[in-house]
Amino acid sequence: MKIRRAEERDIPRLGELLLQVCRVHQQGRPDLFRAGGRKYDDAELQTLLRDGERPILVAEDEAGQVAGYAFCVYQRHQNEGSFNDLTTLYLDDLCVDESCRGKQVGKSLYEAVLDLARSAGCYNVTLNVWSCNPGAMRFYEKCGLKQQKVGMELIL
Repeated sequence: MKIRRAEERDIPRLGELLLQVCRVHQQGRPDLFRAGGRKYDDAELQTLLRDGERPILVAEDEAGQVAGYAFCVYQRHQNEGSFNDLTTLYLDDLCVDESCRGKQVGKSLYEAVLDLARSAGCYNVTLNVWSCNPGAMRFYEKCGLKQQKVGMELIL
C-alpha cells in the first residue's frame, strides 16, 4: 500500500469514494443527507488539490487503484480569545473503499495523516464523526482518538 498526495488524475476515483461516504451518511441520517450526493464535486476537488492548506492523501494498492483517501485541513489558531496559539490538522474526511475494508488501508491512511501533522508542527489532529456511523467511531477509538467535545441537536 502506497500513501501519496492526491493528483488530478484521481478525481474520478475520489468522486466514487465520496459517493460511498454519502451513502453511509444518507442511510444513517436521511433527513440530512440526500441520496447520490457528494461532499465535493469535480470542480471543488480540482480547487482543493491546488490548496496547500487542504492536503488530500490517497492510498494506492499494488495495481495502482486508489483504495481510500484522507481529506485534511490545516487550522491555524492565532490570537483567538482564551485559546492558546496552535495549529491543528483537521481530518475532514477519511474513506476506505467498501471492498478494501479490514485490510489496514484506513490505518495506513490515518498514520500518514499523523506523519503529515507532525511534519507540519501541528499540536493535534481532530475530526468529527457522525454518531450514525458506529463503524467509523470504533475505528477512530481503536486508533487512539478520544472525544474532545460533543455536538448535540434537537430536531424541530
